[in-house]
Parts: sequence; C-alpha cells; structure tokens
Amino acid sequence: MLLNTIENDPEYIDLQIEMVRMQNYLIENNKRLIVICEGRDSAGKGGAIMRFIRFINPRQYRVVALNKPSADELGQWYFQRYIRHFPSPGEIVFFDRSWYNRAVVEPVMKFCSEQQYQLFMKQVVPFENMLIEDGIILIKLWFSIDKIEQFKRLEERKTNPLISWKLSTVDAQAQKKWNDFTKYKERMFNNTGTLNSPWVVVKGNNKDLARKEAMKYVLNKVDYDQKGLTNVSLEINTDIVEIINNEN
Repeated sequence: MLLNTIENDPEYIDLQIEMVRMQNYLIENNKRLIVICEGRDSAGKGGAIMRFIRFINPRQYRVVALNKPSADELGQWYFQRYIRHFPSPGEIVFFDRSWYNRAVVEPVMKFCSEQQYQLFMKQVVPFENMLIEDGIILIKLWFSIDKIEQFKRLEERKTNPLISWKLSTVDAQAQKKWNDFTKYKERMFNNTGTLNSPWVVVKGNNKDLARKEAMKYVLNKVDYDQKGLTNVSLEINTDIVEIINNEN
C-alpha cells in the first residue's frame, strides 16, 4: 500500500529523486546532515522519516530513536548519549525525537528535575551553535497536530495491531496533559528557535501534505547538484510550514 501510494503520486516520485540527488551531493562532498523530527505523540514523526528514507542509499543514513537512558547515561552529560550517534562525513542522521525530550516531554512527565530542565535550556543553543560552526547542517522539524486529531490517532494505536507497538506510558497522558505540553512547547520555541537553528513547524493533520512540505524544506536547505531538474516545485507552502526564529 505504501509503495503504491508513492508510485501513483508523481510529486512524491520527483521529491524522492531530489532526495537521492541531495544525498549524493552530501556523500561526494563529505557533508553531515542532522534532521530532528519532534512533535506530540502521534504527530507523524516516524511516518515522515519513512518518506525521507524510502529510496536513498541505506549505507549513508541512520535513523536514531533512543530508548530511555541507562544507569550509566543518567550519570553523563545530558547531550553525550546523542553525540555518539552524530553523522560521519557524507551521512544523514534522522532523530525520531532528540535531545529536545528534555525541553517538553521530560518536564511535563516529571522525568527530570527543574534544575536539569533549566540547565538544558541554558546549554542547548550554544551546543547547537557549536555543531553548526563545525559544519553540520542541522534542521529541526516540529510536526503539529490538533487535539482532536491526536485523539483519533491514539485510539487507532489501541486497535490496529500494525501500530500497537507505538503505545507508551506517555501516550496515556498526552490528552490529559495537552495544556502542559503546549506550555513547554511554546517555551521551547521562544528560547531555542534561533537564526542559526530555527524551528520549522509543519502542520501535520494532513499527513500527506506535511510529509511533502517537510521534504521540500530539507531539500531547500542543501545546495546540491541538479537541484530542481525534476521540475517539481520546491516552494514552501506557508499555510503548512511556519519558521520560528526569535532573533529577528
């Protein structure tokens, strides 16, 4: 079904060709790309990543979705467990959730202390600036859905055996703590959306549109050879995508 959906959509095929050409450029020029996919539970992060990687070279990308930290990791600098997964030259790494767990999920669910949260918020922008100064292309995507759409998707997880594995303890609190998640999300946007590293908010109620726009944004951030030769439009739909940069 997934393959048929892509094959029957000329725009998807062209975007996939653009993705392959972009990856070839990264490989040939030893560039490193990190794509962070964040959002509320069931917002479509994993599905978007599956679209990104559908036809690109599997030897030159990785998808990182970390489990809860081990006892050793709990005693380390918070960013350390993520750094070990960073891309080598010519590689793309997609983070299905990232260090931004500490900006939203962890404080809402009381998985971290207030002191740990405040330290993270103090360190994250300088940390990302160092990555960018070292040549890493860093893209931060936030997939946004409304409360009703989230409810529908969470209910489907309870009945659809193909996605039942996605259910988690956080899922059970997602609707009850909707306003708390919103508060921390907005605080994250306001404090970590920068000129160097803005937040790219993708409206995700329509999964198909969200995935295409996310791909277009990433493609626009890399000046690769043969860009746009498929004639697919790479123009960002501003009704779907919002750039949050609080340094303007």
